[in-house]
Amino acid sequence: MTETATNAIPGKPVLVTGAGGFIGSHLVEELVRRGAEVRAFVRYNSRNDYGWLETLDRGILDSVEIFRGDLVNPDAVLRAAHERDVIFHLAALIPIPYSYVHPREFVGVNTVGTLNVLEAARRHEAQRIVHTSTSEVYGTALRVPIDEEHPLHAQSPYAATKIGADQLALSYFRTFELPVVIARPFNTYGPRQSARAVIPTIILQAVSRDRLQIGSLTPTRDFLFVDDLVRGMVACAEASEVEGEVINLGTGVELSIGDLLHRILELLDRDVGHLIDEERRRPVSSEVERLLADSRKAERLLDWRATTSLDEGLTQTIEWMRQSVDLYKPHHYNV
Repeated sequence: MTETATNAIPGKPVLVTGAGGFIGSHLVEELVRRGAEVRAFVRYNSRNDYGWLETLDRGILDSVEIFRGDLVNPDAVLRAAHERDVIFHLAALIPIPYSYVHPREFVGVNTVGTLNVLEAARRHEAQRIVHTSTSEVYGTALRVPIDEEHPLHAQSPYAATKIGADQLALSYFRTFELPVVIARPFNTYGPRQSARAVIPTIILQAVSRDRLQIGSLTPTRDFLFVDDLVRGMVACAEASEVEGEVINLGTGVELSIGDLLHRILELLDRDVGHLIDEERRRPVSSEVERLLADSRKAERLLDWRATTSLDEGLTQTIEWMRQSVDLYKPHHYNV
């Protein structure tokens, strides 16, 4: 990776949208440690709640400027982006089952919200925008491993809105020369992840119940530990001559949900049965059956590769979740 003082994160004024979320909070933490001047965009609520940022060490959180607003409000996004050299855009609605029920809300947040970020970055002449995509945009793999040239195939309203957001970002690069890089992570996991995601669901049920309720066991995924993803996103901000690029971030290791279940139970030293919960299954034509990353482009352009093994990442996640069960509402994983 070619890195220059102009691109280096230490000392940079940065904005992180979606800062209160799972990945966003880890990114904020790492950026502060690297010496960036971090402004964290969090959605305003009456509780004045900063999401997972609330769990950060006080020394980290005290170094962060909290900006309260709503991504669909262009004026708020414009103010948040003022005097920010680098923008990490992570804010999005993610739960795929929720997108079946409220697709319009996903269009508003994921697609129109991204438009607001791009416009704000253009008006303030930001030096780099790292836009966060998702491997869900590929749909079930037509070939593996999946490289960045793989066709895009939305199998849920969520995936469709993320494709729209990605294409908007690329259009702003081509039309306005906006310095956008698209980071496309595969299935990220780790401490602070939503209890509705598969790994936290299995862990939290396994430590509290004698029988698990889970969805389909056959789909395969490429599971990426959050610390590796954060390194990749920072590399997207610092690397030279990567504007307009889409970059996969994954491990290149494929695992079925069934094999994942057994591995987690082994690490927990638990011998419990499981039931298939039909409510957890996606509609048949919406299920993405296979995802496996080709991350050679990331190695070439960013000098990045995942370094955390699955067992290492799962062990860290299990340890954190065992100590943090009370931070989750039981109905999020006990349904």
